[in-house]
Amino acid sequence: MLKSFTTLEKNEIESIAIGGFDGVHVAHQILLSKLTDKGALLIIHRGGLGLTPKEERCHYHDKRCFFLELEDIKQVEAEDFVTLLLQEFPNLQKIVVGYDFHFGTGRKGDVTLLKSLFEGEVCVVEEVFHEDISIHSKKIKTFLSEGEVEKANALLGREYTITGDVIQGQGIGKERLYPTINMTSGDFFLPQDGVYACWADVAGEVYPSVAFIGKRVSTDGAFSIEVHLLDEDFSQEVKKISLRFVSFLRENKKFDVLSNLKKQITQDIKEAKLKL
Repeated sequence: MLKSFTTLEKNEIESIAIGGFDGVHVAHQILLSKLTDKGALLIIHRGGLGLTPKEERCHYHDKRCFFLELEDIKQVEAEDFVTLLLQEFPNLQKIVVGYDFHFGTGRKGDVTLLKSLFEGEVCVVEEVFHEDISIHSKKIKTFLSEGEVEKANALLGREYTITGDVIQGQGIGKERLYPTINMTSGDFFLPQDGVYACWADVAGEVYPSVAFIGKRVSTDGAFSIEVHLLDEDFSQEVKKISLRFVSFLRENKKFDVLSNLKKQITQDIKEAKLKL
């Protein structure tokens, strides 16, 4: 049931932080700071699109990660869940959770019950705010879906990042507009459709870029994610690309002729340079 992405043995773990940890945002980082040197994350994975799909949640800290699938434990009673923890981590001395942590069938267990069931230390991290905004993964997703990248980044504590495979595009950009790298998005949650100023990590180098997300309403109508590296004649063949979103530039628009689309992209590039 329990899957790990670490070489640390479970019987060496002394403390765990339990939660979904989607985004590994500012509030999550506070939970992580409460762990001991031999601490680990017990990530309850729900599936679906995420700010940090599964293993990505191990990339923003130096702690060990263990995974439990929500589907595997949602029928486990609260008392049995604590028993499971002690079976999996026999040297467990400390549990770190957020103020709104619930566990067990029907989410009946709360921090009060956890303290009564677990004989070790239970550390409860209170609600964390940024400028009166409670920090939650759902709120970050809301900001991204509205194109409010700067607000989402403030709650994350870093620039929102997606990683995907490089795929073949239409070929129109290189021939008649601006050359782009086309990418997939995997299980990453995508911001609002539109044009963004971004940093692109390609083949180990970071480039200022303009990225488009959405349906190509001016050409074939297909959905795409296209990245133009600013002031770069990039011809290297690569398999992966990561995008760090800095600022939303504009919504998707339809242009009747490609020359007008190129003029708009030229303006997008000028605006992106001011943001990066």
